[in-house]
Amino acid sequence: MSDIFFLDTSYIVALEIKNEDVHNRVLEHWLSLASQRPQLTTTTYIFDEVVTLLNSRKLHGKAVELGTLFLESPDILLVDIDLSLFERGWQDFKKYKDKSFSLTDCLSFVVMREKNIIKALTLDLHFQQVGFQIFQLSKSRH
Repeated sequence: MSDIFFLDTSYIVALEIKNEDVHNRVLEHWLSLASQRPQLTTTTYIFDEVVTLLNSRKLHGKAVELGTLFLESPDILLVDIDLSLFERGWQDFKKYKDKSFSLTDCLSFVVMREKNIIKALTLDLHFQQVGFQIFQLSKSRH
């Protein structure tokens, strides 16, 4: 069985926007991972962040294309943040007063714990701070 990964906004944006500084390294990582057909899980909040960010960068077509892919792909589990998940994420958000976690981060952490997912495709170190494994960018060689 293939690995299960949580798919976060930062990874998706770096993968999809060619002028992002880390695009080539994320693309290389994704191409090596995609051949294994990993199971991907994300949330409706991540979906919202991605399409909103792409649209704000005048990439409406890309936002619609990616949104449609998320909604229709059999390889992506899109978890709806219902009231129960929201309340648990909100409790985590309030608990982490010494961190700069977003509410979306906290909701992602709740979903990952609930689904027993330990690996996140993200560039966001917050996931690592709460104990998840994250995609690590290799250091550039200068």
